[in-house]
Amino acid sequence: METGAVTSNTHRRGARKGRRAVFRRPVRPPGEREPLLTRYGRAAWVLPMSCLTVIFALGELGPAIHVANWLLMVPLLASGVCSPGVTLFFGVLAVALNRWVDVTHPSADIRTEDFLLQVTASLLALVIAVLRARAHAYVRHLQSSAEATREVVLRPLPPGWGGVESAARYRAADVEARVGGDFYDVLATPFGARVVLGDVQGKGLSAVSTAGAVTGAFREAGYHEQDLDLVARRMEHGLWRHNLLRQACGDETERFATAVVLAFPAEDAHTVELVNFGHEGPFVTGPRGVWQMPQQDGAPVGMAGLVGGTPAVRRVSVEPEETVLLVTDGVTEARNRAGEFFPLRHRLERLAAAHPDGIAPAELLNLVLDAVRNHTDGHLTDDVALLAVRRGARPPGPG
Repeated sequence: METGAVTSNTHRRGARKGRRAVFRRPVRPPGEREPLLTRYGRAAWVLPMSCLTVIFALGELGPAIHVANWLLMVPLLASGVCSPGVTLFFGVLAVALNRWVDVTHPSADIRTEDFLLQVTASLLALVIAVLRARAHAYVRHLQSSAEATREVVLRPLPPGWGGVESAARYRAADVEARVGGDFYDVLATPFGARVVLGDVQGKGLSAVSTAGAVTGAFREAGYHEQDLDLVARRMEHGLWRHNLLRQACGDETERFATAVVLAFPAEDAHTVELVNFGHEGPFVTGPRGVWQMPQQDGAPVGMAGLVGGTPAVRRVSVEPEETVLLVTDGVTEARNRAGEFFPLRHRLERLAAAHPDGIAPAELLNLVLDAVRNHTDGHLTDDVALLAVRRGARPPGPG
């Protein structure tokens, strides 16, 4: 047999094995426990069992009720919340009860067509449960793939990375896709920590690939270049090349991204360097209260050619005990039922008053996210990314 034929057969067997794996076992995100019976939880069987108990009790107490027809509800209900095996169990149980009622209660007048209808309904419920389980497994597979794609852009941030104390949170508006165009990162460099947070224009995988291009340029230039202005120009050039590649592939949409880049110089513990690519200015909270860094004074990444260059580097005085909060517009533009925007600065001022000695980054993000969820009743219309940073003990070395 030729090598090409062997390779083709191997690929086909691998594809069939992959499809079986997708449909037989859902792929779970890391750290998430797999439900015993269904995605609705371990006690999903309680719902059809309660329905069965109520129907059977009413049938015993009220002979006028035609139990056979009502028992059809049990396997159909189980098919919507339970696994195929549990659905089959309730189908067999419903049919067995039908026969038991027919034998022990001749007055019930259960006809043969009622029995056949119940068997058919149980089989139909089993088919529904199997199809639902396969669809659910496929969705979980897509979610896992989206999680892996997102982690390429949103890397985990270990404690004390880069000599700063940092915390980050990301919440996608589309909870099924779990992927969007927001991005952030913290770099440990020979020159001190470098931080970026931004939001890509657009949604979906194209936005994720654009975010990857911007963060990739930032990670490379941010580590090797001491001059933050050169880092900004490298980010601009990286997105320009990314847009050229997409245009060559037939995508005429020119992507851009708003972003904020911060540098915490190792030689100056009281200064932060800032480059703002048309983004909301970061908020600073601490013993001095709440104040906002310069904002939206430059063109977004990918549009420097329209204004003659990248934004200027600014130097801002930030004390070591102050926490810098960077957010995407999913936070500032979150609306409640009355259409009112989330009052971020007002909430930060209240938090600062309650914590006069300053707020740790992780605690600050938890408090802000809780406030956003309360403001929107848990209904996000846009992706939300938050990054909080303050100076801390420097780790052994950059990486």
